Amino acid sequence: MPGQRPDELLLQVARGDQDAFAALYEHIAGPVLGIVRSVLRDPAQSEEVAQEVLVEVWRTAARFRPEKGGALAWVLTIAHRRAVDRVRSAQAATDREHKAALLEQTPAYDEVSEAVDHRLEREHVRRCLQALTRTQRESVVLAYYRGLTYREVAELLAVPLGTVKARMRDGLIRMRDCLGVTA
Repeated sequence: MPGQRPDELLLQVARGDQDAFAALYEHIAGPVLGIVRSVLRDPAQSEEVAQEVLVEVWRTAARFRPEKGGALAWVLTIAHRRAVDRVRSAQAATDREHKAALLEQTPAYDEVSEAVDHRLEREHVRRCLQALTRTQRESVVLAYYRGLTYREVAELLAVPLGTVKARMRDGLIRMRDCLGVTA
């Protein structure tokens, strides 16, 4: 097997020839480690990824097509992609850890203060409703709390539709002013 080109060796590896893989290993192990190390920089991770690449070459040798390029280029492409995948995986893990750390810093939902805020808002709305005339309050409550349309409010109160609309408009303007809404 000495003297055989990597292309020939890889074709033999594709047929399951272990001796051919040993000879191919001698040709490609150094360049594979070199390209992986140039991407990863960490010697321990580089050795691990290089080993994964060589195992992948053994498993996927049948995919090699000599008409599309040389064996060394094919193997080094696998090595480069695997190294880049490792970098991306490490970056994704770092991003997840960073996001988790940010979530831990986010203050917890304060149910008590939220309940107090809602209660204060309800009390403010009740006070403003009480400031309306009886007919305005009646129209607003029927429309907003019972969900009736203007026409249904007019029929229920037995007053003209225009009267209901005027009461609603005037009542809502007074509510807006009382609640301090500016827009």
